[in-house]
Amino acid sequence: MENIIECNNLTHYYGKRLIYENLSFSVPKGRILGLLGKNGTGKTTTINILSGYLKPHSGRCSIFGQDIQTMHPDTRRNIGLLIEGHVQYQFMTIREIEKFYSAFYPGQWRKEAYYDLMDKLKVAPGQHISRMSCGQRSQVALGLILAQNPELLILDDFSLGLDPGYRRLFVDYLRDYARSENKTVFLTSHIIQDMERLIDDCIIMDYGRILIQQPVKELLDTARRYTCTLPEGYKIPESSALSEGNKDFYHPSVIRNTLETFSFLSLPEVEEHFKALQVPYSNLKCETTNLEDVFIGLTGKY
Repeated sequence: MENIIECNNLTHYYGKRLIYENLSFSVPKGRILGLLGKNGTGKTTTINILSGYLKPHSGRCSIFGQDIQTMHPDTRRNIGLLIEGHVQYQFMTIREIEKFYSAFYPGQWRKEAYYDLMDKLKVAPGQHISRMSCGQRSQVALGLILAQNPELLILDDFSLGLDPGYRRLFVDYLRDYARSENKTVFLTSHIIQDMERLIDDCIIMDYGRILIQQPVKELLDTARRYTCTLPEGYKIPESSALSEGNKDFYHPSVIRNTLETFSFLSLPEVEEHFKALQVPYSNLKCETTNLEDVFIGLTGKY
């Protein structure tokens, strides 16, 4: 399958602070990929590198087979970019700003995509942008990107400022649009429930590295939350294979006498490991997870 985005061995610093080292990932054509990570893990840094606004300390990033730093302007027109704090001409109306932007994309502009989204958001063509909420303005920006008709959409915090009803409407609209038009989408959001409803694949980042890149369905089919009861006062030995940093069990913690951990092992495999580790457990339970559970399980609660 053709990859639209290819990033290899990206390393970046802010001053002496390492953001990540040797970060590599790809995004296949026609897929919707979500980048998940806690604040400060490098999500917006990655967006800025992909947009060409930021040059990494080392490594290479290419889109449509061209290096992002030397990309031809005609190729760049096929990238729709929504960044946090998108600035618009607030003195314009919905209709005026559409006409203004259309002049920059002769031959590829699809105003019906813009007005279709505005109609779903119940925004009148004569409404001034200055009188709109932050969330509504971000959706105007996104509508303009859809009208641009790019092959790749890069969206940073795409549902910022929208209430739950409008978020659901917009997520469903974007998903159906991208799949029907075979668009490739790379996005971030702090609202993981939206991501689960929208994306095909996810990258979960921790500080300085990628923890996992996998189709969401495969991830949710294998990730499990395990709990069991431990004797009163029992503490996991630091030398135990169940302690923090073990590759089979993520962020095990004991609250009162209940152990909680996340794992990709099956229930029989977890039982076998616990017995081999001589964990004095009882009442072992296995629960399926949603994407937010997996994110917290892999990155930790704090």
